[in-house]
Amino acid sequence: MQKQPDTFAPILQQLKIPALNEMQLATIEASQEAADIVLLSPTGTGKTLAFLLPLLTGLEADSKEVQAVILSPTRELALQIETVFKSMKTSHKVTCCYGGHSMRVEVKNLIEPPAVLVATPGRLKDHLKREHIDISNAKLLVLDEFDKSLEFGFQEDMSFIIKNMRKVERRILTSATEAIKIPDFVGAEKPVRLQFMPKKSEIKKLEIKLVRSPEKDKLHTLSQLICNLEPAGMIVFCNHRESVERISDYLSEKNIFHDYYHGGLEQNEREKTLVKFRNGTYQILISTDLAARGLDIPDIKYIVHYHLPSKADAYTHRNGRTARMHAKGSAFLILHEEENIPEYIKSDPKTFYLKNMPPPPAPEWETLYIGKGKKDKVNKIDIVGFLAKKGGLKKEEIGLIEVKDFFAYVAIKRNKIKGVLKNIKFEKIKGKKAKVAVAR
Repeated sequence: MQKQPDTFAPILQQLKIPALNEMQLATIEASQEAADIVLLSPTGTGKTLAFLLPLLTGLEADSKEVQAVILSPTRELALQIETVFKSMKTSHKVTCCYGGHSMRVEVKNLIEPPAVLVATPGRLKDHLKREHIDISNAKLLVLDEFDKSLEFGFQEDMSFIIKNMRKVERRILTSATEAIKIPDFVGAEKPVRLQFMPKKSEIKKLEIKLVRSPEKDKLHTLSQLICNLEPAGMIVFCNHRESVERISDYLSEKNIFHDYYHGGLEQNEREKTLVKFRNGTYQILISTDLAARGLDIPDIKYIVHYHLPSKADAYTHRNGRTARMHAKGSAFLILHEEENIPEYIKSDPKTFYLKNMPPPPAPEWETLYIGKGKKDKVNKIDIVGFLAKKGGLKKEEIGLIEVKDFFAYVAIKRNKIKGVLKNIKFEKIKGKKAKVAVAR
């Protein structure tokens, strides 16, 4: 195994990562010799750090221009990349641009060009056409989850962007799909391919189970399946946004705690949903394939295919949300009695029989919204102190805290919420009055 470069020791310490994994080390080593790299590795294996570290070595401290462009297929992944880069605490500016975000705020951020520009293809193309930013001298290009960008139809946008980058010297392309052709406009003629996709013999930790639905409408079967499983992280995948919301309405009627997620939601709603899923306010997420890749969410114990996708790749990416690293997981296929198992599923799933069981209990956590954030000089330590001293909470009654620019979300034990809100009703955080309420 390659030796971990001492150069990155302070960054890893900052990120609280004890050591780089084999894939990350291989990417760093390859970047020292090859101009272009294609990194093939499953979702959740640390690809973001794998390309950010070698990218960092190519940045010049005194440059006043955009030096690196990172294109991401989704807003969430773009924001995640920006967050990781900021967490590295370098001296380089990073800016993130994406659809659904305020164009005015982005234009203001681009007045002083960032060293690293993270963006979704459509939004960056828009900025370039309006001449808000110049990327002509950028030498580094990263196409993260580029297979997903192609699948989403961003070829034209990416081609336009890359044509505006006239001095590209190095390219890193990441993908969680092996059989993908690199378009000519990318300019990667002879890339080094780093293969870290698991072999079929290694995929043994995921159990595939079949649940037969007596009705073509599978809502009752789904609710019964949820009641039959021990409470744990679960994503229920559907093929359409309308189905996601229909399932959500049904589960709400059954008093089953959950949330839903799809591309039709406003960006702030999508971010809040993921926060609540990460911190345990909801353990069940109903989603389209948008949640299959690239999101910063915890390992999941159960994947439920309410609808099966038409392609094998989509099925694989959904299942990739569970049974990661050394963990075990289960994927459930809900099929009507007349439906057949698709040919792309080679295993013979065992039938999972349902019993009449009560709904799972409410999750132990609830999310609190605090109307102050990083721009108000409020950090996690301030929030813990505020909730402990003024709110009367013990340390173990405070869960995951996520501080944004102008507000923060905090997980609180559900049975403590009313008392906390009463205790801090007239209190200030760091001498400032702030709105504090249950995040809805």
